[in-house]
Amino acid sequence: MSALTLDTRVVASRDQVAADLDREVIILGMTDGVYYGVDGVAARVWALLQQPVTLHEVLRTLLDEFDVDEATGRTDLLAFVADLELRGLATRVPDRA
Repeated sequence: MSALTLDTRVVASRDQVAADLDREVIILGMTDGVYYGVDGVAARVWALLQQPVTLHEVLRTLLDEFDVDEATGRTDLLAFVADLELRGLATRVPDRA
């Protein structure tokens, strides 16, 4: 699979169940049966991935809402979403025709 870029459109996988618990999101991966907990910026990314969105759009939102420089935000976002994808919690959406 090709590397993620800011142009990649991603959405939370259907193979998960998630719940918000006091500023933390708990995600159950249905394929591996493992619970994952995310908070802070990661929880915001998760919220944004509930609808198909490009990672560029996610990064723009994070830069507006959090005190992070663009290079760090880009690197961390791509790594986090790649990890979600690896665990089956996020999936790529094909480019629009």
